[in-house]
Amino acid sequence: MNALGAGAPDGGVGRDSPDQARLGRLAEEQAALRRVATLVARATPPEEVFAAVVEEVGRLLRVELATLVRYEPGRMATPVTIWGPAGGNLVVGIRWPLEGRNITTLVFETVRPARIDGYGDSSTGTPAAPRESGIRSAVGTPVIVEGSLWGVIFVGSTLEQPLPPDTETRLASFTELVATAIANTESRAALARLAEEQAALRRVAVLVARATPPQEVFAAVAEEVGRLLAVDFALLVRYDPQDMLEMVGTWTRTGAPAPTPVGGRLPLGGRNVTTLVYQTGRPARIDYSDVSGVIGQVASRDWGVRSSIGVPVSVESRVWGCMVVAFSRPGLLPLPADTEARLASFTELVATAIANTESRAALTRLAEEQAALRRVATLVAHGAAPEQVFAAVIEEIARLLPVNVAGFIRYDPDGMFTYVAAWGKAVDYVPPVGSRWMLGGHNLGTLVFETGRPARLDQYVDDSSGPASYVVRKVGYNSAVGAPVIVEGHLWGMIGATSTLEQPLPPDAEARLASFTELVATAIANADSRAELMASRARIVAAADETRRRIERDLHDGTQQRLVSLALAARTAEADVAIGRGDPRAELSRIAAGLADAAAELQEVSRGIHPAILSERGLGPALRTLARRSAVPVDLEVAADARYPEPVEVAAYYVASEALANAMKHAQASRIEMSLATLDGSLLLSVRDDGIGGADPARGSGLAGLTDRVEALGGSIRLDSAAGAGTHITVDLPLEYELAQGAG
Repeated sequence: MNALGAGAPDGGVGRDSPDQARLGRLAEEQAALRRVATLVARATPPEEVFAAVVEEVGRLLRVELATLVRYEPGRMATPVTIWGPAGGNLVVGIRWPLEGRNITTLVFETVRPARIDGYGDSSTGTPAAPRESGIRSAVGTPVIVEGSLWGVIFVGSTLEQPLPPDTETRLASFTELVATAIANTESRAALARLAEEQAALRRVAVLVARATPPQEVFAAVAEEVGRLLAVDFALLVRYDPQDMLEMVGTWTRTGAPAPTPVGGRLPLGGRNVTTLVYQTGRPARIDYSDVSGVIGQVASRDWGVRSSIGVPVSVESRVWGCMVVAFSRPGLLPLPADTEARLASFTELVATAIANTESRAALTRLAEEQAALRRVATLVAHGAAPEQVFAAVIEEIARLLPVNVAGFIRYDPDGMFTYVAAWGKAVDYVPPVGSRWMLGGHNLGTLVFETGRPARLDQYVDDSSGPASYVVRKVGYNSAVGAPVIVEGHLWGMIGATSTLEQPLPPDAEARLASFTELVATAIANADSRAELMASRARIVAAADETRRRIERDLHDGTQQRLVSLALAARTAEADVAIGRGDPRAELSRIAAGLADAAAELQEVSRGIHPAILSERGLGPALRTLARRSAVPVDLEVAADARYPEPVEVAAYYVASEALANAMKHAQASRIEMSLATLDGSLLLSVRDDGIGGADPARGSGLAGLTDRVEALGGSIRLDSAAGAGTHITVDLPLEYELAQGAG
């Protein structure tokens, strides 16, 4: 009896009958099946089950070769175990294409048992090992696992006579056990893999939940993925707006440093997995026998990558980066079809970590920015000098943005700009405050001046031109942004921030600068308003003093002297009456006439202060009197002939009087149009002439004084006087002047 089952006795009186031989063979087969079934039931590792099956089959069928072959993707096959003296030319793990006429190809194509007698003469294709070993008859039976073709059990004989007709049926009993062993093993492997995957995901999730810094999360994810999938490399890359990728997490199977370290940057482009993911936003897998681009060259040359898979990392609907796994060892089987889905579970955690980090960073940044804005706003509210505000703004911007130099410039009327504040760090040159540069060329200051909008220049050293490019080259700017400062609708200057670093300034840098430009504009407007208010007050005081001196002079030189003379005459007349000398009636008559003249003089003086007709009859009649006395014809239209508050009437009267006087003295006008109306609670006065134009309030005190008077009532005055187009003065005076006065 042999080791695996009963056999015919070596000697005896007679031979076994056919029935006895059949029963003995059946007993051997059942014993072999029980031994294999016991291995399967004990959850023996698949390799041991496979080896036991082919040995049992080989001994049971008395063949010289028995092997179990597994089918691989891409019409490939590989032996997983081999038994028998004719198997010396076969190697476990070798792969061959399914082609030609041979047992493995026939079973693969038909999914049915196959037989080839005369194997050495009729089989073609690979493998050639059975033919070379002298196999003459071969049978193969498919191994079906859960409805799918998994492989084939192959037996071959070197004898001339073919294998018995029932060989296929007998093999089928073993293929079912093999299929059960494989299914059980795959189920256990799937459960183990799922447990490993869930444990890895939990470890990463804990890091994310603890707000671990992104760099640590990236490194942990790369390691977990690399170990889980048993690849050679696992890495995480981030895409940036300049069509570049940056390594943010790497892992290698050997533990050696990655050829491209964390922080390394490579340009996207060509045919490689990271560029494909970047362009499509979808997972990709690629064989690196056909790659291009810098990334492809680096992956092939430095990393030795032969195949890889990439899955996008999407953060808030944008492709942020890519998770990549790769093989460098030759002959390894492709990663399973579910690899992309398994990677996606990790990329979701990475995306969550990134989103959480970005949210925390955004909140921190917003808090810092709001604190900076509050500090500047406090300076503005306290009426700090503009220079102090400028310096504070530049320093705050330098703290908030990754810049080397920040500057604040003012645009001057002569095509130049002046630095009014500057800050610098880690550079050899900072433009001094007060330095002036000419506009022109391609540079930040000129772009903002020409467009009135924010501007950005990356690769600034290479692209700049014009006089101001000297500063660019001197400092070595690489990236620059600028935001205009608009004061009361007019471009006043620019705040700029520049960096010498390779990476561009953040995409929101212009918007963050704009928050400060509004405060700066307020500070400038407040300073201008305070300066104008002080000048206005000075003019009002000066005008009041001048009026007082004029009245004093007029009274002193005229009426006062006359009254003194009349007083002396009255005393003289009194003395003459006392002694009875002269004619008192004549003297009194002379004194009365003098008093009448003095009263007339006082009336003339008072007209310069407040015209009598204005007090007695109102603004409409007063304007008609002005128009009648004008040496230049006046077309007057008075649509508002009611009485108005006295300060409003006085202000309108003096504007009209000054406008007519200027038209007669300076405008060389031939006609004047004047109108008065009310609209929406305001009194509107318009005076227009057809003269030479070119009136300038700065060249005389008349219009400036009128502006002060009008604005003191909360009104506004506008002068349009283009050269050759005449002069037009419009005044808007609120009739509720007391409210305007109280608000001021």
